[in-house]
Amino acid sequence: MATYLDRIVASHRAAAARDRRDPEALKAVAERMIPTRRFREALSRPDEVAVIAEIKRRSPHKGDLAPDLDPAVTAKAYHAGGAAALSVLTDSEFFAGSFQDLQAARDAVDLPVLRKDFTVGPADVLDARLMGADAVLLIVAALNRPLLKSLLGLAAEVSLDAVVEVHDENEANSALDAGATIVGVNQRDLYTFDVDTNRAARVARMLPEGVVKVAESGIRDADDVRRLADAGFDAVLVGESLVTSPDPAAAVAALRVARAAGPPQ
Repeated sequence: MATYLDRIVASHRAAAARDRRDPEALKAVAERMIPTRRFREALSRPDEVAVIAEIKRRSPHKGDLAPDLDPAVTAKAYHAGGAAALSVLTDSEFFAGSFQDLQAARDAVDLPVLRKDFTVGPADVLDARLMGADAVLLIVAALNRPLLKSLLGLAAEVSLDAVVEVHDENEANSALDAGATIVGVNQRDLYTFDVDTNRAARVARMLPEGVVKVAESGIRDADDVRRLADAGFDAVLVGESLVTSPDPAAAVAALRVARAAGPPQ
């Protein structure tokens, strides 16, 4: 049975197959760019769960969320609310995003920025660096193990942090085997779109100390964040509830809760 991710990834693989650019030439340009902002470091807040606030115009599941948002204005609101980092959708076909959205958001504030897109090959990683991102998303469900490891290595070579997204324990093992140091646990089921609030806690228990743990999807309020803090998460990535809020700065501030005092039981 196919998932919603399969259709999106197939489209991106088709686009990658049409791309005739030389990855070595792209890499040479990427290596000469100014230093990135430290995304991973920004998520390591000693006293509170870090909020990665997302700029997201639409979703394939719910349609338009904030089609007319101004990425610079939204980024400034997130910054005012105390966000630790930004995530910006750059997929155009399914999420109505663009690299211009990422550049506008990054230019507006001094926060590190994750390029949120569907990475399927080296050019996608290099494009993230070239458009000004500080981190790239790698989804285990979209990559085989050798490619995942290769793209992690390439990201490091061009000074990008990588958020490796997983949906279950098997994918988490793949992420760790590949050398991931930031693991995002997506609570949304790939088949049903339902949010499994126990998924993140189950996967977090197997992630070792030293790996930055990020919870994704279905996070709406401080109670959700407290539950995830108790499970050992360092950060949350939140999009829908922020872009649809009448006061994004206050919405971000409301998600900033204290981290769990000790290891989860």
